[in-house]
Amino acid sequence: METDRGEWKIREAVSRNALTTGLVICAAVIMLAAPCFGVRLACAGVFAAGIVRQKKREALRVQELTVYLERANAGSAPVLSALGEDELSKLEDQIYKTVTYLYQTREEAVRVKNEFAHNLSNIAHQIKTPITAISLSVQTMGSGSAEKEGTEQIQRQLMRLTHLEEALLLLARLDAGTLVLKREETDVYTLLMLAADNLQEIFAQSEVSVDISELGEVKVHVDLDWTMEAVMNLMKNCAEHNAGGCVHCAYGQNPLYTKILIWDEGAGFDRKDLPHLFERFYRGKNAREGGIGIGLALAKELIGRQNGTIRAKNLPEGGACFEIRIYRH
Repeated sequence: METDRGEWKIREAVSRNALTTGLVICAAVIMLAAPCFGVRLACAGVFAAGIVRQKKREALRVQELTVYLERANAGSAPVLSALGEDELSKLEDQIYKTVTYLYQTREEAVRVKNEFAHNLSNIAHQIKTPITAISLSVQTMGSGSAEKEGTEQIQRQLMRLTHLEEALLLLARLDAGTLVLKREETDVYTLLMLAADNLQEIFAQSEVSVDISELGEVKVHVDLDWTMEAVMNLMKNCAEHNAGGCVHCAYGQNPLYTKILIWDEGAGFDRKDLPHLFERFYRGKNAREGGIGIGLALAKELIGRQNGTIRAKNLPEGGACFEIRIYRH
C-alpha cells in the first residue's frame, strides 16, 4: 500500500513538472509574439513563476535523494523506484545501483567473516584433542634422565599448543562478535600491577625487572580482565626482547583520552616490522623461537573494542615502546 502511494506521488510530481514546463514554454512564445505590453508583462510573470516552481521541484528532488542516501547509510533504505524522466532521473538510477551494490558487498563480507570465525573455532577444537592425548601420555611416562628431558620438551610444546588453542578461540569469539566486555571504572595503576603480577614467572626467567610508577588515581572505563590480558601481551613482548633489562610503565590522562606507555631497554623494533606488528600470525625479524605471532594482534583487538588504540614505536634513546590510548567518548 505504501509503495502504491509512493508511485502515485511520483506520477503526480512528474505530471505537474511536465505541465509546468509546458506552461513556461507557452508563456515564453506568447510573450515574444504578443503586440500588447500588458499581455507581454502577464506572460513574463507566468514565465518567471514557472521557472521558480521548476527550481523548487528540483530542490525537492535533491532533498528526496539526500534523505534516501541518509537512510541507506543507516541501513534502512527502501526500494527506490521512479516513474517518468526528469533531469535527475539518471542520477537517481545510479544512486540506487550503487546502494544496492554496497548492500550486497556488505552482506557478503559479513558472511565471509562469520565463516572465518566458524573455521577458527573448529581448528581450535581440533587442536584440543591431541593436546589432551599427549598430556595423558606424559603423565604415564617414566622418570629417567632421557625420558625426563623428552617429557620437558613435550610439555613445552603442549604449553605452546594450549596457548594457540586459547588464542584461536578468542579470535573466533572476537570475529563472531560474541565476546562480552563488561566495562566498568578501573584504576590504571591497579590494572598494570595485576598484569605484572601474572607475569612474574616470565620476568624471572628473563631476569627482567618491572618499574610501574604510581602517578595518582586515573580511571578508565574498561573490562578489567580482558584489558589486563592485552596489557600482559605487551609487557610479555617487552620482556622477551629485553633479557636482563627493565620493563617500564607510565600513564596519564587528558580531557580526550587516557594514555598508557609500556617500554623496554632493548634494541627496539626492526623498521620493516613496524607496519606489520599487529597483524595476525606475523613474526618479525627478532621474533623469539616458539612464538606464534598472535599476542599483539589480540591486544589490538581487545583495546580497539573498548574505544582505544595501540601503536608501537622506537624510542630515540633506544628501546621499544607501546602506547595505548583509551578515549573517553
